[in-house]
Amino acid sequence: MGVASEGSSGTETEVIHVHYWASARSAAGVAGDDLPVDGPITLAEVVRRALVLHPGTRLGDVLQICSTLVGDRPVNTEEPGEILVAPGSSVEFLPPFAGG
Repeated sequence: MGVASEGSSGTETEVIHVHYWASARSAAGVAGDDLPVDGPITLAEVVRRALVLHPGTRLGDVLQICSTLVGDRPVNTEEPGEILVAPGSSVEFLPPFAGG
């Protein structure tokens, strides 16, 4: 699933794909972000960068109640500062949904 693009210096810039669902999408005002990275970063850093991209929104409040997937793996029971997210990975923020 890795995605890389050529930068102007000829080096590859890799990204982590962040997807927002339901109220997280509404709070961010976009369906997702691609975060440029030079290597793995922690989930805590993914969240920090997402909040920097969307200042003055409710995104921080919404992300606190979201279930989070890194790739296909649920990571809610783990410490965000200890979860490494590799370039090319996706991070999904899923708020609680009403109904079944």
